[in-house]
Amino acid sequence: MSQSAKVDKPEPFEKNLARLDAIVHELEDTDIPLDKALVLYEEGMKLSEFCHKQLEEAEGRVEIMTRKVGGKMVAEPFPTEETDAGER
Repeated sequence: MSQSAKVDKPEPFEKNLARLDAIVHELEDTDIPLDKALVLYEEGMKLSEFCHKQLEEAEGRVEIMTRKVGGKMVAEPFPTEETDAGER
């Protein structure tokens, strides 16, 4: 199997998040050339989108696994800061 035919396995969420954090720190803490900053920004945006999708998928799985008394499965949204703030 050639390298080009090989399917890339997606990186785990934690690794993508760590890379995104490193990009943010590099953009904040260094005096880098504009060209490099744009490349880093683009990579960061792609990672951010991918991480967001992974979190949405995980949230969906949590909703599916939520059970009510009596064993009946009922989807319930996962509490977020937004829903918690609205209840106060």
